Amino acid sequence: MKEEIVAEAIKVLKNSGTILYPTDTIWGIGCDALDEVAVRNIYTIKYRDITKSMLILVDSIEMLANYVEEVPAMALKLIDASTRPLTIIYPKPKKIAKNLIAADNTIGIRVTRDEFCKSLIKEFGRPIVSTSANLSGQNPPLGYFDVSNEIKMAVDYIVPLRLDELSKARSSDVVRVLKNGEIEIIR
Repeated sequence: MKEEIVAEAIKVLKNSGTILYPTDTIWGIGCDALDEVAVRNIYTIKYRDITKSMLILVDSIEMLANYVEEVPAMALKLIDASTRPLTIIYPKPKKIAKNLIAADNTIGIRVTRDEFCKSLIKEFGRPIVSTSANLSGQNPPLGYFDVSNEIKMAVDYIVPLRLDELSKARSSDVVRVLKNGEIEIIR
């Protein structure tokens, strides 16, 4: 069953589509993080200002290293030590859709520990966008049934997993590793 769901989601992602899916934090909207058309579609779905960046999920440190110029040692320590989902802001992303990159040439990336997300990303072979499944300015959904019908109707595929679960987590912690090795806590 899960393999079929992953296969269907990948088919959508490969065609510049968008998915609504459970993540290691809250329900999210996702797409291929290398596809500018797909990224633009998410901005449209959410009515999100294009100057506001979105984060991406990767399945491993190895995948992470393919999309940033450098993974600082401190970032590796933080990822390893973190007990909660942790998004790290990295400078100088590579190969990522240009409309995902923040004005200061950074990108937020999280190495997901969620079983479904890891499986999807590993099979897809590319990072995926993860942004909360709400219209801009609204509260993020605690569960699938909190996602607005407008969002549900706008995405190309809804992952039919964990539909009855309420999120145990909130949005991820967000940090930036500074050049001197210090950590700046964003959220």
